[in-house]
Amino acid sequence: MRLDRLICQQRDWSRRTALKLLDDGQVWVNDKVESNPLFAVDRFAKVVAGGRLLQAGKPALYLMLHKPAGVVSATSDPKHPTAVSLLPQAWQEELHIAGRLDKASTGLLLLTNDGLWSRRITEPQLKKPKTYLVTLANPIDPDTARRFAEGIYFEYEGITTSPAQLEQLSSHQARLTIYEGRYHQIKRMFGRFRNPVLTLHRESMGPIVLDRRLQAGEYRPLTAAEIAAI
Repeated sequence: MRLDRLICQQRDWSRRTALKLLDDGQVWVNDKVESNPLFAVDRFAKVVAGGRLLQAGKPALYLMLHKPAGVVSATSDPKHPTAVSLLPQAWQEELHIAGRLDKASTGLLLLTNDGLWSRRITEPQLKKPKTYLVTLANPIDPDTARRFAEGIYFEYEGITTSPAQLEQLSSHQARLTIYEGRYHQIKRMFGRFRNPVLTLHRESMGPIVLDRRLQAGEYRPLTAAEIAAI
């Protein structure tokens, strides 16, 4: 929200009063004087005007979690443990998941209370790469990499997947990078070759790579560099 509008809404002041406070250096955002009425503030910002606290702000949370198998990517579920339940109770109502994983899948989950930040990594049109380690039931067909690079047509949705990169690691294992997150996309792509996916482990989302020091079920805050990279 624009700073002048926030001032008016919080104290029922006129815009003229808000502009005078700004001109007089009586408005502080995150403990710094701010005089620009068009300055964009969010719910994480602390705002003081005329010596009165208008918005206390709250800490923005950015976490990576090594999701275990059997845990659902949800904030609540009546039958299964959730990814959010692995975090401190005080955070559980604030956080949402940026990019879900199937219950059986493992690996990188990002959780935050910053909706604008999470949209920058999950918006389909931005085509952020997501990389997975995939183990297959059968040997990988030699034509798989070429077909994935061309895109796989999903008749139900009437769409063709964006070009994906397959790096074959062994006869039954590959590293796959995709740029979407369609329903069961990877399983359906390999399904075209009648090759069931046995395990699916997400290694990275955009520039953020799962910390190998994290055991399944463990988490850590993102670094300032990781947050800024999105």
